[in-house]
Amino acid sequence: MISQLKPALILLVLLTLITGVIYPLVVTGIAQLAFPSQANGSLVLVNGKAVGSQLVGQQFDDPKYFWGRLSATGPFPYNAYYAQTQTGSSGSNYGPLDPALMQEVQARMDALKKADPTNTTPIPVDLVTSSGSGLDPDISVAAALYQVHRVASARSLTDAQVKALVDQHTEGRQFGFLGEPRVNVLELNLALDGYKP
Repeated sequence: MISQLKPALILLVLLTLITGVIYPLVVTGIAQLAFPSQANGSLVLVNGKAVGSQLVGQQFDDPKYFWGRLSATGPFPYNAYYAQTQTGSSGSNYGPLDPALMQEVQARMDALKKADPTNTTPIPVDLVTSSGSGLDPDISVAAALYQVHRVASARSLTDAQVKALVDQHTEGRQFGFLGEPRVNVLELNLALDGYKP
């Protein structure tokens, strides 16, 4: 029995060192050298201070900002960015006929209409439904254009000025054919804050 235990323990220690120490250090080192921004969370910095991540949605509900997708992460929207509430993400798991989903959609529609009562265009679906992870940082171009008039009015800008910012921050399809054009909400809102007509 001892003759079998000794090689098992040696292999345990050896594999623990390889897979638990050496491999993670090598991969981390390569990531830090080759992709330092991504390896450190794709943080968005303003005056040297991290204000968010390009990959994690932030909650905005002030009419002078573009609003992102709803978060399904419970009572703490987008709680993955706030350290005090721990990290996490989740989908809503509501089926298309679930009354809770209908209530969530209707509440968001009411909030959008209240924020911009003169807007009679159809509301894009991504503004009234939760993202799959609850952390989606992007909205569709249609969702951004839907909000242009509200944001422009709240900031005393023209619709054309705000639309030009949306156009500047619209990202095309990945590799030219994957996905749909999209707008990163945090980056657009930061550009709005820094905009000087």
